Amino acid sequence: MKHILKCISCNKYTMQEVCGCGAKTAIAKPMRYTHDDKFSSYRRRAKIEDYIKRGLL
Repeated sequence: MKHILKCISCNKYTMQEVCGCGAKTAIAKPMRYTHDDKFSSYRRRAKIEDYIKRGLL
C-alpha cells in the first residue's frame, strides 16, 4: 500500500521511501487525536522549542 510521504530536508511530498535529494521521507499525516494522550506534553514542548529555534517566539 502506498502513502504520501514528506521529505525531511526539502519538505517536498513524494511516494518514494527516499526523496530525490537523497534524504529519507516520513509519513505526512498527523497522529490521531485521543483524549488520554500520554505524550502530548512532549509534543507541545518540542513544538515550542522548534518555534524558539526558528525565532517565531
